[in-house]
Amino acid sequence: MALLKMAETHLAAGRATEALAVLQKAIQITPEDAAIYTMMAGALRADGQNSAANEAELAAIALTQHSALLFYNLGTLYMMTQRPALAIQWFRLALRIDTEMVAAHQNVAAVLDMDGNTLEAQHHRDEAYRRQCVFLDESSSATVRTVLILCTAGTGNTPFDYLLPQPRNRRIRWIMEYATPAQLAEMPHYDIVFNAIGDQDVTVATQNAVQHFLSTCEKPVLNLPGDIAHTTRDSTPSLLHGIEQILVPSTARLSVKSDLLHTEIKPPLLLRPVGSHGGRGQLRLMDTAALESVEIGDATELYVSAYYDYRSDDGYYRKYRVIFIDGQLYPYHLAISEHWQVHYINADMLQHQWKLDEEQRFLAHPEQVLGIAGLQALEKVGQRMGLDYFGIDLSVMPDGRLLIFEANATMLVHTESFYPQLKFKNPYIQKIIDAFEALLAKRTAHHA
Repeated sequence: MALLKMAETHLAAGRATEALAVLQKAIQITPEDAAIYTMMAGALRADGQNSAANEAELAAIALTQHSALLFYNLGTLYMMTQRPALAIQWFRLALRIDTEMVAAHQNVAAVLDMDGNTLEAQHHRDEAYRRQCVFLDESSSATVRTVLILCTAGTGNTPFDYLLPQPRNRRIRWIMEYATPAQLAEMPHYDIVFNAIGDQDVTVATQNAVQHFLSTCEKPVLNLPGDIAHTTRDSTPSLLHGIEQILVPSTARLSVKSDLLHTEIKPPLLLRPVGSHGGRGQLRLMDTAALESVEIGDATELYVSAYYDYRSDDGYYRKYRVIFIDGQLYPYHLAISEHWQVHYINADMLQHQWKLDEEQRFLAHPEQVLGIAGLQALEKVGQRMGLDYFGIDLSVMPDGRLLIFEANATMLVHTESFYPQLKFKNPYIQKIIDAFEALLAKRTAHHA
C-alpha cells in the first residue's frame, strides 16, 4: 500500500508525527490490516506514546491470529479506559468470528445504550441472555461467601465489582428479565442476596421475577426492592421533606411534551429522560422560550426539576458524592468544573492540582466542607432512605444548605489504579469497600 510506504519513509527520516498521520488515513481505508498496526506501534513508540504503542501491538497480534478472544480483550481494554467507539469496533470483530460470544453481546449492548441506540442494544442483550442469564464465578480457597446478585439486563444496576471483590466473594449474577423457575431450582448454594437493580425506573421488566424469587428466599437480602421504590427522582422531594439544611428541587414525571408546557415547575429547570444516567439527554432550560422550543427526541417519559444556580464564589461548580453503607456516611469524591453539568470524567481534575488538593481536604474532613449541621442532615437522609447501600450527589449552596441532585443505589465506587495522580483517594475508598465487607459479614453471621 502506498500509504504504508509513505509512513515508512517518514519513520526512516525520524518524522514520527507525520508517519502517524499517514497511518491514521491508512486505518480508515483498511481498518483490519495487521501491518498498519505493526508500523503504527513503532511510530507511536518513536513518538514517546508507549501505552498507545502497546495497544497497537495487541491489535496487530489479534488481527494476525484472527482471534475472537483477542478481539474481545482489546475491546474490553478500550471499554475500561472509556473509549466506547474503539471498544465496539473490536467487539463487533469478535462477534463476526464467534456469533455466540455472550460477553461481547453484553458489552456491545452497553455501548449502544450509552449512545441511545436502544433497539440494537436490546437485540444484543437478547442474543446474550437468551443463551445464558446466570453467571457463576469460580470458587477458590480464599472464598468466604457466595453472593447471589439480582441484576437487570440494561443500565440501572448498582456497580458491584469493587463492593464484592473476587475471590473473597463468589458471585452469582442472575439477569432477572430472563429468569425462569427452572433456573431457581438449579441455583447453586448462596449465603446472601444483593439486589443490584438500583434504579426503580427500570424495574418494570424485572419486578415479577424478583418478587417471585423473594417470596421463597430464606437468605438475607440487601437493598430490598421496596426501599429502592422510594428513590425515583420525583419521589425524593417528598421522602426527604422537612429535613433542615437540605434543598431538594421539586421534580415531576411527565409523559409527553404537552405536559411539560403546563407543569408547575417553571424555568430555569432541568429536563432528562426517565431511566437515563450520567447526564445523557439532560438539558438545562433557562427561560420560557427555551421550554417552548425544546426538542425531546425519542424519550417517552421525562423528569423535570427546578434548577438552582449552585456556583461557588470563585465561579466553579462543585459536586460532592457521599456513600452510605448500613447507615454510615463515607465521603467518596469531589468534582470541580466550569460547567453546570458536573461529572468527574470531564471536570479536568487531573489538569489542576488545586482541584485535587481540595478534593483531598473534603475526603479527609467532610465536616469542614459540608458543616456539622450538613452532616447531621445527611444522616437523617440516610435514615429515611432505609437502604443498605446508596449514594448522594450534592453541592453546597451559598447559604450553606446542601443541594441534593440525586440519592439512589446506582452510585459507582471504585479504587484508582489507572491515574497515579488519583491514588491519594484509595485509602478513603478502601474504607467504603471495607464497610461493605463488614455489612456482608454481619448479615450472614446473623442469619447463620
